[in-house]
Amino acid sequence: MQIKGNIINIFEKSIYYGTVEVEQGKIVQIRIEEDSAERLNESYILPGFVDAHVHIESSMLTPVQFARLAVVHGTVATVSDPHEIGNVLGKKGVEYMIENARQTPFKVCFGAPSCVPATVFETAGAVITPANIEELFQTYPEVGYLAEVMNFPGVLNADPDMMAKIALAQKYQKPVDGHAPGLRGEAAKRYIEAGCQTDHECFTAEEALDKLKYGMKILIREGSAAKNFEALIELLPEYYQSLMFCSDDKHPDNLVEGHINQLVLRALEKFPTLMFEILQVACVNPVLHYQLPVGLLREGDSADFIVVENLHNFNILQTYLSGEVVAENGISLIPNLGSEIVNQFDCKPKTPEQFQIRAESNVVKVIEVLDGQLITLQSEHEMQSFNNVIQTNLLQDILKIAVVNRYSEADPAIGFIKNFGLKEGAIASSVAHDSHNIIAVGVDDASIAAVVNLIIEAKGGVAAIAQNGEKKLLKLPIAGIMSGNDGYAVAKEYSAIDKFAKDLGCTLHSPFMSLSFMGLLVIPKLKLSDLGLFDGEKFSLTSLFVK
Repeated sequence: MQIKGNIINIFEKSIYYGTVEVEQGKIVQIRIEEDSAERLNESYILPGFVDAHVHIESSMLTPVQFARLAVVHGTVATVSDPHEIGNVLGKKGVEYMIENARQTPFKVCFGAPSCVPATVFETAGAVITPANIEELFQTYPEVGYLAEVMNFPGVLNADPDMMAKIALAQKYQKPVDGHAPGLRGEAAKRYIEAGCQTDHECFTAEEALDKLKYGMKILIREGSAAKNFEALIELLPEYYQSLMFCSDDKHPDNLVEGHINQLVLRALEKFPTLMFEILQVACVNPVLHYQLPVGLLREGDSADFIVVENLHNFNILQTYLSGEVVAENGISLIPNLGSEIVNQFDCKPKTPEQFQIRAESNVVKVIEVLDGQLITLQSEHEMQSFNNVIQTNLLQDILKIAVVNRYSEADPAIGFIKNFGLKEGAIASSVAHDSHNIIAVGVDDASIAAVVNLIIEAKGGVAAIAQNGEKKLLKLPIAGIMSGNDGYAVAKEYSAIDKFAKDLGCTLHSPFMSLSFMGLLVIPKLKLSDLGLFDGEKFSLTSLFVK
C-alpha cells in the first residue's frame, strides 16, 4: 500500500512531498519525491493524535464504542486510567476494559489504578491492592503505567500501601501518573521526588511552572467539565517538550464533536508559527513518555497515522491503525460491536422523607460549584426551616445534594449546593467519581427521591425529572457507568437529557459532568460522599452545620 502526500516530520520540523509505503502493518519506506517541495493543493500525512490521560468510562461508552468515535477525529491511541470501573468491580473491571479494547485496532495503554478506593471516606465497590497491581503489570502488556496517584497526602506521609504501589511501578519500569491539584513548593517537590511524573490537575500557569521546575510533565486538560486549556496554553512556546494534551473526562456528545484535534486547532490559533511544537505535544510526547506501541511516521514504525486536508482546518480525511483505514471522511470503519454486561448494584428505592435534613442549626456549609472546574468553593448560609426541616432556597440558588450508597442499603448523605441553577425537579447520575454511588441535585425531596429511584431501577444511568413528572433516563447497565450501545446513539440520548436538565433551569455548561465531580473528595474544597460532607483541604469529614 502506498499513500502520497505532504509528509510532516515532527522530529526534523520539516514538510516534504513523498510516499509512505506500508506492508503488513508497518511503514517499510518513506520515499521523498525528486521535487520534494510541499504541494499546497495536496493533503498532509502526519502521526495520529494521542489523548495522554482519559477515563474511557466517563464517555459512558465501552472501549469499543469510544474507539469508533475517537478515530474519526484522528485519535489513534489513549493513555487510559480504568479506575472508574475499578472502583465498581476492582481488578476484574480493569480486565473487562482490556478485553473489550482488544476487539478493536485502537491502541489503548491502560493504567493500573493506584487509588481504589480513592479515599477511606466513601464506600466503593472494590479494593485494588498492591498484589493486584503486580498481577496486572505481569499479565497484561496493555497495562503500561501506574495510574494517577490521587492520594498525594499518602505520598507525602509515606503511606505504606501507596509507596508499595509506586515501588512496584518502578520495579517494572512503568511511568507513574500524578494527581495533585494545588500542590506547590516543597510539598510538590517531595511528591515528584517520590516518583510521580505527570500532573493533569494544574488549573493555573503558576502551579504548572512550579511543578515543571522540579521535572514534572504537565498535561493540558480540556474535558467536558474541567477546562484548563486557556490557563495553561501560554506555557507551550517554552515548555512544549514537557507538555501533553488530554481530555481526562469527555462525555459522548462532546466526543462526537471532536477530541485532541480541537486542542491542536485552538493552539494553532494562538501560535500559528509553532505547528511542529504543537504537534509534538499532541502526537509525540505521550508516545515517548509512556513508551506506547504507536508509530510516529518513521520507517519501521507501526503504520499509525492520519491524513488531513490542509494545515488550516486539519480536517481528518483518513485515520490509519497498523496500516488499516479505520476512519474516512468523518465515518468510522471500526465495527459496531456489542459488549457483555457486568455490574454491581444493590440498594433499595428511597422515599422523600429519607432526603429531609433536620435542623441542628440555621447556618449550613454550602458547596459552591465553579463551572468548568473540578474544584469547588465553600460558603456558609442561613437557611429557613419548616417543622424543623431545612428548606432549599431557589432565590439564592441553594439546592439540595444527596449521595446514595449503591453497593448496600444505607441512608443517603445530604448537603446543600449552589450554582446549579435548577428551578424545578432534580437530576441524578450513577457516574459519580470516584466510587460511583448515586449522586443527585434537586429542588425538593420528592423530586430527588423520584430521580434516584429511576437510577436504582435501571441499575445505573443518568436521569432527570420535572415537577410535573416528565422524566428522561439514559441507561448505563455496564458497571452502572457505561452503555454498550452504538456510541452515536448514546451521544444523541445524552444530548437530549442534557438539554432537559437545562430546560429545568440548570445553568452549567455540562450539568451531568459537573454533577459527577461533586463527590470527588480528592479535589478541594467541599464535596459530598455517601458518608457525609467532606473538607478536601483538611482531608476529613466535616459537619454540615455551623454551630
